[in-house]
Amino acid sequence: MPMIDHITDEQADLIRNAKVFFVASADPSMGEGPSGEGPVNLSPKGAADLQVIDRHTVAYFDYRGSGNETARHTAAGGPITVMVTSFDEDAAIVRLYGRAKAMPLEESILAEQAEELRGVDIPTAERQVIEISVDRTQTSCGYGVPVYEFKGERSRDQRGMRYK
Repeated sequence: MPMIDHITDEQADLIRNAKVFFVASADPSMGEGPSGEGPVNLSPKGAADLQVIDRHTVAYFDYRGSGNETARHTAAGGPITVMVTSFDEDAAIVRLYGRAKAMPLEESILAEQAEELRGVDIPTAERQVIEISVDRTQTSCGYGVPVYEFKGERSRDQRGMRYK
């Protein structure tokens, strides 16, 4: 599929219905990864829904409990890619390309909606909000994506410290 310069209605629907999304970012000053940028950090997200603000902006709550590479990479001016996929029979993949910034919740575009957007069982306190300015998008068929059934978010107790 060709790249386009905004989030389409069809893409926004997929984003709103997804249970998981992935965020990839890189530090442009590291110089050892693709296109002379640093190694790519890839993080799965699921406890916070990705919010479509408008055709060029998305944002999400970033929770404590993992490294803070996305914020570090965006502060350094690195690129960001968000990948959203459906895991049902009608698989599709949406990729959002752009730049981001990490904002304190109080200063973010999600501040006014925070109580409404939060789930009942927040996994940990928000560290910040990641706001993404979307330059390009792409949709693909998801042919290789397996079918999975969503069983629910992890509870605090299930958010293991095994690897920390």
